[in-house]
Amino acid sequence: LHIAVLASILSLIIYWIIRDRYRVRNLNGKHVFITGCDTGLGNSLAKWLDKRGFCVIAACATEKGSQELQCCSSLSLKTVNLNLADSNSIARAVVFVTEQTAGKGLFGLVSNAEGTAPIGPTDWLRIEDFHSVLDVSLLGLIEITLKLLPLLKKAEGRVVNLINAKGLMAFVGGGYSLSKWGMEAFSDTLRIEMQHFGVKVSIVEHGFFKAEEVNSDIIEKYLFKLWNRLTPEIRDSYGEKYLVE
Repeated sequence: LHIAVLASILSLIIYWIIRDRYRVRNLNGKHVFITGCDTGLGNSLAKWLDKRGFCVIAACATEKGSQELQCCSSLSLKTVNLNLADSNSIARAVVFVTEQTAGKGLFGLVSNAEGTAPIGPTDWLRIEDFHSVLDVSLLGLIEITLKLLPLLKKAEGRVVNLINAKGLMAFVGGGYSLSKWGMEAFSDTLRIEMQHFGVKVSIVEHGFFKAEEVNSDIIEKYLFKLWNRLTPEIRDSYGEKYLVE
């Protein structure tokens, strides 16, 4: 029995070593589409992949983000405006990606969206507060993934969903943690369904990066905004001390 267990462990170690030594060869013509490239992890990843020879298509929410990224990247990196809460914007981005890949399919889709606010006690929130986060960080990412699946299947590509691990700890109300758990479930089901087509689906659970999305001043500003719109009944039930603490 002990020998069998040791043999199994050894086999797993050998498998991991072989798997981790695998490298993508011939990067020429391999297109990778990344969302959320204005700042933070998406921005850094776009630059890193560009330097290594991938054909990067970086989606930015602002014109400023696009211009700043293009200024410090090669000419092969392309940018496209993308508002994940707008289906028309998603459709335009998909057309752009389709044109850029020119029949080759999409080698990689990296989904990265960090809509955080508003967050706060659940009874401070309205349904539109949940929509403002979920429409971007969950439903928007699902929509663009669905529309890019034909290109991913054509290239037998991969989907990589970047999920903040802290969002998996439901310590505050709002759509943030809901969106992260939703992307986990979506990724798990998609992985099973897409393996038949040679498409790999991965999750990267990362920590916070120094970016505007996690600025404590912004979160505090939203909390005060939520507090000021509360009914007197809810505000009295918490007391002024609650907000200060």
